[in-house]
Amino acid sequence: MQVAVFSTKSYDRRFLDAANAAEGGRHAFRYLEARLTRDSAPLAAGAEAVCAFVNDVLDRPALETLASGGTRLVALRSAGFNNVDLAAAAALGLAVARVPAYSPHAVAEHTVALILSLNRKIHRAYARVREGNFALEGLLGFDLRGRTVGIVGTGKIGMAVARIMAGFGCRLLAHDPFPPPELAALGAAAVPLDTLLAGSDIVSLHCPLTPDTRHMIDHAAIARMRHGAMLINTGRGALVDAGALIEGLKSGAIGHLGLDVYEEEGDLFFEDLSDQILQDDVFARLLTFPNVLITGHQGFFTAEAMQAIARTTLENLSSFEATGRPANPVGPLG
Repeated sequence: MQVAVFSTKSYDRRFLDAANAAEGGRHAFRYLEARLTRDSAPLAAGAEAVCAFVNDVLDRPALETLASGGTRLVALRSAGFNNVDLAAAAALGLAVARVPAYSPHAVAEHTVALILSLNRKIHRAYARVREGNFALEGLLGFDLRGRTVGIVGTGKIGMAVARIMAGFGCRLLAHDPFPPPELAALGAAAVPLDTLLAGSDIVSLHCPLTPDTRHMIDHAAIARMRHGAMLINTGRGALVDAGALIEGLKSGAIGHLGLDVYEEEGDLFFEDLSDQILQDDVFARLLTFPNVLITGHQGFFTAEAMQAIARTTLENLSSFEATGRPANPVGPLG
């Protein structure tokens, strides 16, 4: 199958080529550095499938161009699919596939890395020591043992975070429409969101982005949080209102903030912009706070996760080629 791979980096080539070689080089990949948008969609002409990433924009105009160019499958190399107009895809006869699970441990461990780094001020201490400053003022942290951690979303990633934090001796609160029975074994309490926000020293977001969860952390939610609590988002950027975060940080309502995702990250993340002036004023303002730590959507980025993403993507392509249906479908034509 001819496949146009958008938003390609060197590591995408490495892992997709290895997975394809394991299948005998069954598919022909056309690697493109461009993000997939309505403007770049013509680059996929002649490809039966496109392989897209989290910041590609598959709206109706982009999908119409893909369909007219012969594309029949959109293979996402991500779990989330909020960047795809599924209704338009169905109307155009395009199947959509995703990678439902790769390495939940990768994102969970990155979440805990953010928690530890913010708590013990590792990012600030690193910069100080490199400048010969060994003073401890301003680096005071707290013991995690005995603290309350609120986990919003208890799928595979949320549960992995819960198990790690239970190992630190934390008390666990969880919010999920369908909490898994394994929560009880960890001593976690399933509670309404407001109860979790009010009772947690650390709030960590691991839910999908839907119309109901968009900006679930806004001005009102921050006002309900325990004053000075830590907020971590390794889920989707639009789960939080970035403007509300700034006000929460200024007032002290948010004591620490760790982000691996950002609502407007499409124009920032995965690119080297070190020689440019940031045009996003909200993001630039977030970077000015000493109690904020931001990473560029790297929570998934481990060798194990990349191997799993590549393998599952190949499974979707091969299944669709053989049966007309991908192994991990999204939407009615999956």
